[in-house]
Amino acid sequence: MSSAPECTCCGAEMRIFYEQNSVPVNSCILIDDEVEAREFPRGDIRLAFCEACGFIRNVSFDPELTEYSGRYEETQAYSETFNSFHRQLVEELIDRHDIREKHCVEIGCGKGEFLALICQLGSNSGVGYDPSYDETRGILNGDIDARVVRDFYGPEYGSNDADLLVCKMTLEHIERCSEFVGAARLALKDERDALAFFQVPESLRIFRDCAFEDIYYEHCSYFTPGSAARLFRSAGFDVRALDVTYAGQYLTIEATNSTAGSSEPLAREDAVAELATLIDSFPARCSTKIDDWRDLVADRAAQGPVVVWGSGSKGVSFLHALEQSEMVHAAVDINPNRHSNFMLGTGQPIIGPEELCKIQPRTVIAMNSIYRDEITIELKKLNIATELLTL
Repeated sequence: MSSAPECTCCGAEMRIFYEQNSVPVNSCILIDDEVEAREFPRGDIRLAFCEACGFIRNVSFDPELTEYSGRYEETQAYSETFNSFHRQLVEELIDRHDIREKHCVEIGCGKGEFLALICQLGSNSGVGYDPSYDETRGILNGDIDARVVRDFYGPEYGSNDADLLVCKMTLEHIERCSEFVGAARLALKDERDALAFFQVPESLRIFRDCAFEDIYYEHCSYFTPGSAARLFRSAGFDVRALDVTYAGQYLTIEATNSTAGSSEPLAREDAVAELATLIDSFPARCSTKIDDWRDLVADRAAQGPVVVWGSGSKGVSFLHALEQSEMVHAAVDINPNRHSNFMLGTGQPIIGPEELCKIQPRTVIAMNSIYRDEITIELKKLNIATELLTL
């Protein structure tokens, strides 16, 4: 009889509550061959819940199956909606903590957009770590005092010299979370005002609203405000603030080195028992929601072409859940780097918005509701009359 899986945040036993089989092991890799995209490697998702700290992880995750390289295209910087949010986030962070003429370290900096802004707007210096960084984008060129190490961050890079440690949309990709957060702390100065700023998907929303499109292989770790705060305190941080942003999709954690023991719980933290209730009912509720979407797509596809808007992780997860993904004609994306590639696991072509003029879709399904206004404007520009639905 196999033993119960172990929580990688607190070490307690976990219980498995949700499974998906044979899902693509990456959702942001660019593949320009349809057959290769359809036959992309797959793995299983078996989500387990920790009754002690509330952490959720995919206990079937194998880090050897995922790829973070120059083929990894995760940026959202082609969206004005996202860019406006990003800039406001940086400006507020600088003003709130007076991050000016300081040294910043960003773990998982992607293409470098956030690092560039924090250095440019606050006259700061910075170093980022990310194996998928692409210097040809020119984001950190010019007078920005920043550089990127094209590597995964590890303890060997910890130098205790960061006034600001940033780690955005990276921790959810990490299997050994406690070890990672402990290693990341080594980058931060010992001074009390040195700040760690983390951002992860807000998972209370995922399990409350059955956001199945936000469950995919690369995201092996899922945090709610409560479980995130408990992890950071256990790693020696004083959790100063928790916030939920971007229409409830992102959770941010602000923390400093603890000098007086664990900080008191914050008002936003959810109780483990509250989350357990959602977890217990999640499989049935999620199955119903997926069935409803499958029926809706089948109905619209019978009337004319259906396309999804958004070819990244949410799109890959949504199409996989449909099972009969051939009902969807194509995936639209405003990121030109994604065009002429194919959806991983299902093989739909990834096209630019202008190609919709040829398709004249009956229905467009936006993979993220926050972009509804942006998509509506683009469709009007192209003079495309269509039904626009959002997840």
